[in-house]
Amino acid sequence: MKIIPAIDLMNKKAVRLYKGSKNEIKEYGDPVEIAKEFSKYVDLIHIVDLDGAFEGSVKNLDVVKQIIKKTGLKVELGGGLRTFESIKNAYEIGVTYVIIGTAAFNLEFLEKVTSAFNNITISLDVENGTLKTKGWLENSQITLEDAFSIFKKYTNRFIYTDTSKDGTLEGVSLNIKRFWQDEEIIYAGGVSKKEDLKKLENIGFDGAIIGKALYEGKINLQELRGEQ
Repeated sequence: MKIIPAIDLMNKKAVRLYKGSKNEIKEYGDPVEIAKEFSKYVDLIHIVDLDGAFEGSVKNLDVVKQIIKKTGLKVELGGGLRTFESIKNAYEIGVTYVIIGTAAFNLEFLEKVTSAFNNITISLDVENGTLKTKGWLENSQITLEDAFSIFKKYTNRFIYTDTSKDGTLEGVSLNIKRFWQDEEIIYAGGVSKKEDLKKLENIGFDGAIIGKALYEGKINLQELRGEQ
């Protein structure tokens, strides 16, 4: 299972939120330097433009460009990518996977971007079995399973985020039921120890995004790489 370190960007800095709340922010410093450290152990990182997610348009693309330029890392990028132009701009600076969440619910738009670009990744942001949209602020009116059955016609790569666990270090949910076949599904939310990774692997996830656990020293990338 692939380990994907996360960098959340806000005001050009690397931060972590607690359950997606702007009121509980912890700063971790220069995202480019953090990415350089990650690049010693992995070839892909997960970046979320939090300003973009909350405001609806990308705000930190210049930082992402610097990370790609100075580290050579592959990047999957989400947060505020809700227009064709913003997605095009992300791919033009070297992003490997563009992640869309709220915008995916517009099927006409989804058809357009998946026809024009490769590697579109849909973010399934879930809380207690309910999909959330608009930076996790609103609940959608469709179940996870129903949404997935529609979305998988357009792409085969997804990120499943348990928003109730994100940034909590509480461990992963025990009640996740596999709802996919051979699509690529990456997990995010609450990963805090190696045992969590084993649980996710057993469920069948293809990868796990790890954020706060790395910054707080709960999980060590060097150790993980040695065990793979």
